[in-house]
Amino acid sequence: MSKVCEITGKKAMFGNNVSFSVNKTRRRFNVNLSKKRFYIPEEDRWVTLKVSAKALKSINKKGISAVLKEAKAKGMLK
Repeated sequence: MSKVCEITGKKAMFGNNVSFSVNKTRRRFNVNLSKKRFYIPEEDRWVTLKVSAKALKSINKKGISAVLKEAKAKGMLK
């Protein structure tokens, strides 16, 4: 299972650790993901999604139905 948000499509970025002597080694900036269950009243069912913190804030603001509709329009969901 990859570390990708199912709503926004956010995934890990890559960069460098830079030491005091300016040696550079590769590192990863992971996404702040959490697995959440949401109830969709229109379909009368529960869905489990891996969402980022930003997606969770937008779900709280707009509602799960509106956010899922936007994600399907963008092609993030099936």
